[in-house]
Amino acid sequence: MWNNFKNGFIKENPVFGLYLGLCSSLAISTSVNNAIGMGACVTIVLILSNCIVSLIRKITPSEIRIPVYIVVIASLVTVVEMVVHAFMSELYTSLGVFLSLIVVNCIILGRAEAFASKNGVVASAVDGLGMGLGYTFALLLISVVRELVSTAGITIVNPFNSTQVLFSFTIGALEPFKISLFSSSVGAFLTFACFAAFFAWLKNKPNKKEAK
Repeated sequence: MWNNFKNGFIKENPVFGLYLGLCSSLAISTSVNNAIGMGACVTIVLILSNCIVSLIRKITPSEIRIPVYIVVIASLVTVVEMVVHAFMSELYTSLGVFLSLIVVNCIILGRAEAFASKNGVVASAVDGLGMGLGYTFALLLISVVRELVSTAGITIVNPFNSTQVLFSFTIGALEPFKISLFSSSVGAFLTFACFAAFFAWLKNKPNKKEAK
């Protein structure tokens, strides 16, 4: 169970290891605020969908299991979207259509089919948490680099009150070297490519036992 949790960060990281959920990862990672918000939403949906799929796995006919999983995921995403819209309107506007598109995020359906449909509730919840945090971790890495390089600073605001700044800093030395390109799709692909290459190296790096 612990290995499933750990694998979501490095070996089976949804973004850098399995290359899933790339559309939302690249589109909304312009700021750390967006990354935290999207990561939290995906993690919640992952945990709940995994638990529900695990609970109904024995009574769901195999012929219609995928449509059933999609209905479960779509229902959870709708609830999460309504909550975000009601209490975090600024975040809702920032994430835009990508919040609704969590329904078709391959990570969620993939874990439901590959893990939750074959394992118990607790193991499925842990798997969902690990994959969700792994996805959030990937978003944070990309967004920190993009926001820092494009604005020479990072700002995090309270999602429930956008006027309240929770954390903010600027690196004055980077001001003359800001690269606005990193706030665009090109910068997103460049940042992702560098991290994907690094994670591929970590994944393929032989451990000490193999080296011996």
